[in-house]
Amino acid sequence: MKYPAVIDVRPQDNFILHLAFDNGENGFLDMKPYLDFGIFVRIKSPHSFVKVRVSFDTVEWESGADIDPEVVYSNCKKINESP
Repeated sequence: MKYPAVIDVRPQDNFILHLAFDNGENGFLDMKPYLDFGIFVRIKSPHSFVKVRVSFDTVEWESGADIDPEVVYSNCKKINESP
């Protein structure tokens, strides 16, 4: 199954990402549960966290950390608003 692609990402306070997908959905992904594991330790500072961008249909940080598109979409709390 192909999951919707991330087309926009905006870092928010408290390690939250606001995401827009190519299917018109929007939502928030709380990154705090990931920050103590593996490569995600590199984005644990707010200075590093805000360096997020869209890359290959998902999100990626300057440090090289990225998340599988399925995980992003499945764990994103969907909202009803325009991007």
